[in-house]
Amino acid sequence: MPTIIQSDVRQAPRWRAPFDLFADLAPKALPLSLLLLVQRCGIAAVFFLSGRTKVTGWFTISDDAFELFRTEYKIPLVPPEIATYAATFSEHFFPILLVLGLFTRYAALALLGMTTVIEIFVYPDAWPTHLSWAGLMLPVIAFGGGRFSLDRLIGMR
Repeated sequence: MPTIIQSDVRQAPRWRAPFDLFADLAPKALPLSLLLLVQRCGIAAVFFLSGRTKVTGWFTISDDAFELFRTEYKIPLVPPEIATYAATFSEHFFPILLVLGLFTRYAALALLGMTTVIEIFVYPDAWPTHLSWAGLMLPVIAFGGGRFSLDRLIGMR
């Protein structure tokens, strides 16, 4: 009678095959550089569009924006006029850097700092939204802009 040799290698159940196939294909179809590009553009859009609500024309800060910082935002230790200028500039400048992938880590870090200020001093109950923003920015801070960035073109890591 022939002896049966048992193998230590276990075969995955057949029902898992489509899941395993997807797990093998996903990283090839969605490389990290593509994911970082999507994250950069996604968070850039959030901040840039917010910045556009504070200006009229090309870049004239509206009276409504100043009023918003005086009455609703009330950031401590920073006069509302300075906060209005700083926030409006930041919401335009850093998203542009993110889309270009230029000084990417620093742009994401600046917007994460802005998000932290918003969370702590302005809208503390909006933490789920702010957490989702942080979830887009933290990988960009950790990994940089990726292959599709000006940082890579000029040799920055």
